Amino acid sequence: MGAVTGKGLSDLIRENFPLRLTVFVMFIFLLANGGVIVSEFIGIAAALNLFGIPSWIGAPCGGVLIWWLVARGSYKRVEKVFLAVTFVFFAYIFSAFLAKPNWGKVLAGTFIPTIQLKGAFILTLVAAVGTTISPYMQLYIQSAVAERGVQMSDYKYERLEVYVGSIFSVSIAFFIIVSTAATLFVASHGKGVALGSAAEAAQALVPFLGIFASRAFAVGLLGAALLASGVLPLSTSYSLSEAFGFERGVGRTWNEAPFFWGLFTVLILIGVVIAMLPNLPVIQILLNLYLLNGLLLPIILFAILYLVNQKRLMGSYTNGLAYNVVSYTLAIVVSGLAVLYLFTQVLSFFGIQLFG
Repeated sequence: MGAVTGKGLSDLIRENFPLRLTVFVMFIFLLANGGVIVSEFIGIAAALNLFGIPSWIGAPCGGVLIWWLVARGSYKRVEKVFLAVTFVFFAYIFSAFLAKPNWGKVLAGTFIPTIQLKGAFILTLVAAVGTTISPYMQLYIQSAVAERGVQMSDYKYERLEVYVGSIFSVSIAFFIIVSTAATLFVASHGKGVALGSAAEAAQALVPFLGIFASRAFAVGLLGAALLASGVLPLSTSYSLSEAFGFERGVGRTWNEAPFFWGLFTVLILIGVVIAMLPNLPVIQILLNLYLLNGLLLPIILFAILYLVNQKRLMGSYTNGLAYNVVSYTLAIVVSGLAVLYLFTQVLSFFGIQLFG
């Protein structure tokens, strides 16, 4: 849609939906993004905790750094540094092999899904969807395509970039799962470990890095969290300004784009303040924030599917039958999971446990 129309998703939503529906969709987007922004600053604080820096120092320093880099620095140059730092996650590949898992079980678990009709399982599944297909990604990617002026003649390269990025990120996630299963899960004799902090999660790297595991995990976590905590407030401010017709862009001054810069600053402040709170149950908070993303995601997905099938917008580039079958099926499945989780929670208020 970005390449065909030359417009971001927020622009298209404003132009093609009634005002009230536009406000509703963008509010959902703000709510979902706000949760992820908080999670990234919690990640910054958690990473710095592994270096012995308390959250009340680490979170504000991270916030000031991000604000200064975006407002005064060269973001593209810094982005390359952040991306280079995240390559420490390659350690999980080595850790997975050095932990010597049962590769037969790994392959079986990869291709044969395990479904448990339990509240905790459904919660985790919805949260996993929320962090994998986060609402902000939909708006950010299209805005980036439109901003860079990508044409349909360049589209094949843009698509290839998305495919490569997806395969890379999912592959790293695969080895993280194998690493944690072969270390933390096995060490618990199959009972599982309730992780409460980044330090506990870092133990999955011990087979590869030994006493340096927490440091390596902290560097990777810090790089990824810093990068996302810069992109997220920026893309949120850009999308909302775009949706409601305000001036936007890092090239604008405060006087030229007060809404854009004001929202950007407020989002960072909220993330910093929450991350500074003492004794945060980090893992549980992150799980609930991504659960919120998973619950709100269907609204964004159905808006996108409506727009991409409009011939007056897309011409001959509307979704074909195969793409519509796949995309609508996935959107319906995600919606069903969200509804099922909400249904179980409502029943639990009345003392009814639908699942164990």
